[in-house]
Amino acid sequence: MVRARIDDLATDERWQPVAAFRPKLRRRLSVVNGLTARLFRDGFHALAILPSGALVAAVPRAIVTLWPRDSEFRITHHILRGTRPLHITAVPNGTLFWGEYFDSPGRDEVHIYARGTIRHIHNIVHDPWGDCLWVMTGDYGDECRILRATCDFSRVEVVLQGQQQARAVAIIPTEDCLYFASDTPLEPNYIYRLDRQHALFQVAPISSSSIYGCRVGNRVFFSTMVEPSEVNRDSHVRVYGGHASPNGPPDWHLLLAWQKDPWPMALFQYGNAIMPDGTNPSPFLALTTVAVESDDMVTSLYAVNP
Repeated sequence: MVRARIDDLATDERWQPVAAFRPKLRRRLSVVNGLTARLFRDGFHALAILPSGALVAAVPRAIVTLWPRDSEFRITHHILRGTRPLHITAVPNGTLFWGEYFDSPGRDEVHIYARGTIRHIHNIVHDPWGDCLWVMTGDYGDECRILRATCDFSRVEVVLQGQQQARAVAIIPTEDCLYFASDTPLEPNYIYRLDRQHALFQVAPISSSSIYGCRVGNRVFFSTMVEPSEVNRDSHVRVYGGHASPNGPPDWHLLLAWQKDPWPMALFQYGNAIMPDGTNPSPFLALTTVAVESDDMVTSLYAVNP
């Protein structure tokens, strides 16, 4: 893991190592090549920063922690089902949440809980304006839900349920509403605005499923992945952006696009543009493209106009 001061990114030398994770020998071998790293899903897949300064990340088969003043991530939790969670979220008191993400064809009990009714936990997002957690689940029928929970999970309410447009992973809280993008191979996908009274508005069509989004200043961005289906026929990874402010322009735009590379998706991953979780006070949009031509496994920073 490396870091740089966001106001001083002129040269590669500004990037400094933070810490490392030392996996088992097989992964130390597979990670040296980009294609084998993609094949085995190597590397860091999620990151959360605790108030203490500790870093908690997801790697294949484990949750790892970097304690303050340490130089190496240590395994603090073994993943028993699935490879890793898609996201990790932290609330202000330092509590961490993630959801199991595994195939679950028999709809076995999934942690965090919705016994017998949910296939996947897609994401858990802390909402500082609502002082709550938003939980997204899938994949079919009533399994597709957007839930609102208190930060201790003492109360959970269903806000949206039972349709593919409630099948979501990426959700971005803002002061007066939430933005989310649908993640369905069965229907056309859209970006939505969900206000604090739970009224839902469709704000923009997108070309395919979306599992990543982020906010930079008063702008919100979502990326699509190349996940072919009878509906999702696009062979490009795309990034869409719009204003988060209710007083700003309502229009959303296609901003960036990459062609999927020729390697088989089932083995070497779907084309995607990965965006970071958490709060971003900088004027830069950061994203990492995977399984695309010319920019495979490349991290890029884009300056965002106010």
